[in-house]
Amino acid sequence: MNLTTLARHTLSRGATPAATYALIARLGHPPLPVARAVCLALDIPLAETTRRLADCYDALLADPRPGSECDTGEVLEALGVFDVPKSLTDAELAIVDLFLTAMDAMGGIRPGHRHGLQRWFTTGNLTTAGELLTTTLPSDRRIRHALTHCRTQTTRHQKSTPPTSHAS
Repeated sequence: MNLTTLARHTLSRGATPAATYALIARLGHPPLPVARAVCLALDIPLAETTRRLADCYDALLADPRPGSECDTGEVLEALGVFDVPKSLTDAELAIVDLFLTAMDAMGGIRPGHRHGLQRWFTTGNLTTAGELLTTTLPSDRRIRHALTHCRTQTTRHQKSTPPTSHAS
């Protein structure tokens, strides 16, 4: 069974990407191909997968320590390596622009918040991004406007999309 198929199977059984990475790496496979397989099983495009893994290769994947598979998987997940990108609509892209404009107007935000926001922008979780920014920059009305718009769009989407169930 190839690694991507194994990763896809493990994910389909409810394992997180971090746990999937750890399980496959503990089988003795090298870290880079395992991380790549998890990304590809999540349908992250190969070019994006390659870029993400190149960014963290030296620090996490080049020289693995025995028994560190769980920790490595969790760090990869925390860094956003396994974040599935969402194609944003024009309205969502405009919301991201509002957030970025507001952040720039305030002189920026702390790097940790910036990383979290970038992950939420990548995955399309714009309402959560707005909530983080309102705690960071509570008085900026552009952020409040963008957050209100996100909440309205999320509510409309939830009302128009019937609930689905996924069989395991």
